[in-house]
Amino acid sequence: MTDTETNKKIRVWDPIVRTGHWVLVVGFFTAYFAGDAFFQQHLWAGYAVAVTVLVRIVWGFVGPKHARFSSFVRSPAAIGAYLGGLVTGRAKRHVGHNPAGGAMILALLISLAGTAGTGMALYAIEDNKGPLAGIVTASPQQADPAYASARGHDDDDDEDEAGEHAGGEEMWEGLHSFFVYLTLALVALHVAGVVFSSLSHRENLVRAMVTGRKRPE
Repeated sequence: MTDTETNKKIRVWDPIVRTGHWVLVVGFFTAYFAGDAFFQQHLWAGYAVAVTVLVRIVWGFVGPKHARFSSFVRSPAAIGAYLGGLVTGRAKRHVGHNPAGGAMILALLISLAGTAGTGMALYAIEDNKGPLAGIVTASPQQADPAYASARGHDDDDDEDEAGEHAGGEEMWEGLHSFFVYLTLALVALHVAGVVFSSLSHRENLVRAMVTGRKRPE
């Protein structure tokens, strides 16, 4: 890229948007590939994702123009029109997120929040640790400190509690897996969208998310 080309570009993505984007990429896939075999890495990568999602949501309301949800959240009609334009090669270029990209950001934030949240819930049930320890339990009754003393400790009660614990754990495991695979599917769609948009608008969107700079309208 020449100096002239660089000078023609404008700053679009601020450091929080750019850093958050790549932290989510690295954090999610670190947690995914670490799995249970490298649980501590999985755990801390999950925490990194959770914190980054929270920061990005807040930044979507108080950040600069192109970071705000109000600048890129569009109606289903606008999203459909943009996607149709990509197919025909007539999609309008946007300096910030295009309508489809904006919808994907919301979907990914929701899915990543679900992945991190269900992971922390599962950690609370299995090990009674993490931010949700003592809040999320295998059954609603077990959240009450008086529950155990009221139940007593006979064999039948122990078997019931074990069944409730297993049922709660299975539920959160199922939800966690659902959000993990939903996120993977969304990531695949996101990558495809970035490729098509980059080709359609003759612009390297990946590089723009590194440098923060794009050409003006």
